[in-house]
Amino acid sequence: MNKTLLKQKALALAVAAFVTSAVAISACKKNNEAENPETTPVTLKDYSVNPSLVKTMPGFENLNITTLISSDDILAESPNFIFGAQPDGAGIIKNPAGEGFIMINNHEILQSVSRVYLDKNFKPVKGEYIVDSDGGMTRLCSATMVTPEEHGFAKPVFLTAGESGAESMIHAIDPLAAADKKNKQRTVSALGRWSAENAVPLPKASYAGKTVIMIGEDETDGQLAMYVSNTQGDLENGKLYVMKRSNNDPIETNMDKGQSYDVEFVELDNVKSSTGAQLQQQTIDKKALMLARVEDIDYRKGSAANGREVYFTATGVSQGDKITPVSGKTMWGRVYKLVLDANNPLKGKLEVAVDGNDNPGKSIVNPDNLCVTENYVYIQEDGDSFYKNNDHDGTIWQFAMASKSLKPMLQMNHRRTDATFNAKYNPSNSVQLSSWEYGAMYDISALTGIPDTFIVNLHPHTWTSDKYKNADGGTTRLVNNNEGGQVVIVRGVSK
Repeated sequence: MNKTLLKQKALALAVAAFVTSAVAISACKKNNEAENPETTPVTLKDYSVNPSLVKTMPGFENLNITTLISSDDILAESPNFIFGAQPDGAGIIKNPAGEGFIMINNHEILQSVSRVYLDKNFKPVKGEYIVDSDGGMTRLCSATMVTPEEHGFAKPVFLTAGESGAESMIHAIDPLAAADKKNKQRTVSALGRWSAENAVPLPKASYAGKTVIMIGEDETDGQLAMYVSNTQGDLENGKLYVMKRSNNDPIETNMDKGQSYDVEFVELDNVKSSTGAQLQQQTIDKKALMLARVEDIDYRKGSAANGREVYFTATGVSQGDKITPVSGKTMWGRVYKLVLDANNPLKGKLEVAVDGNDNPGKSIVNPDNLCVTENYVYIQEDGDSFYKNNDHDGTIWQFAMASKSLKPMLQMNHRRTDATFNAKYNPSNSVQLSSWEYGAMYDISALTGIPDTFIVNLHPHTWTSDKYKNADGGTTRLVNNNEGGQVVIVRGVSK
């Protein structure tokens, strides 16, 4: 991203003054903002013609689930728009041009980004694609809506990570700009080349005056990386680092739950001119900690100190038999807790917060996306690795930081005894467990004026129709993109 002229900066700041943001996929808003008494509560109800594809679990019956948008919906101001497959990384901001809101969504398998306009009560009224598959170039997975209020940038930026091999890059997209769907110049070379899942700036109070961005790589030998600039909001002039244990041990399973490990971030060289393969070789040479697919990252909310408490997933890998672990790697998946040094973001303490191997198949299975609040970590499964000893459908788990308890909160609702439902949503896979996965989960309490209100994105992979195919209008996306997708709103989620 090039530096703007003074006039452009002034304009950006003027626009930003009108913008109140929801957090992105992983950055749930602070509770004191969520309960802002000056916000008039919106009226939420089912807005989609499709039923909710998720259900509550025992002990969470108080949750209220309504549908926001699905692929069968026809929007009044854009009747030809199709809300496409695999809504993943996302965020919502207020519409500075009038009342209502703007929702941005990645569509992973379409390699695209949509923009949906919501009215003052969150009803979708218009949709368009601001990035198509030609501009996206690679699968776009998790994402972060960066905002002036939370992160200190001059204006909102939608950071979305490419994830289709080592040469993929991270895009910085203006959520308010006119649609320029095929523009390939949004990529940020200073953030390197990775098969990345997310790029998450820490809140502006975490390290005053700095930009600190955590990056996760979704590979069998994946890493947790960090970009640091001494200028707030700068995406061009900082340095890129990768995490390693201070004892130089790169093996993931040499760390056990219940212990804390010293880690540090070591600088990568010649980042802008290096290929992804060259950066990968550097991670090996510099003894980086090799993790089984770092798919998402989020930070604790509530204070500057909390913002330095970072959680991330290692989704896990198995041998081809879906039973046998890969040597040195978590199989069922882990959630890690990283506490960064208050004075130096390049040092920290790492521990295993949740380990699926503690109760294989009955606990977390292939954790993917995360949403972290003041007191909880919400862990969303990507169980379509189809491990043979898994006993449940895709689940969102609530992990309590204080008690370290883990409870299933939401689960995909396949309604397998309903023949009519199966014909539409499960026609090719009505029996196999965990064939659906989750995308973003993020806090919209501040926007709606309703406490404890979150959005959850759903990938119901077996819901397919040719009418959903190529929804973005691009030409280079993956061929099997004819899935439906859904976004729901869940009220009553504890923070």
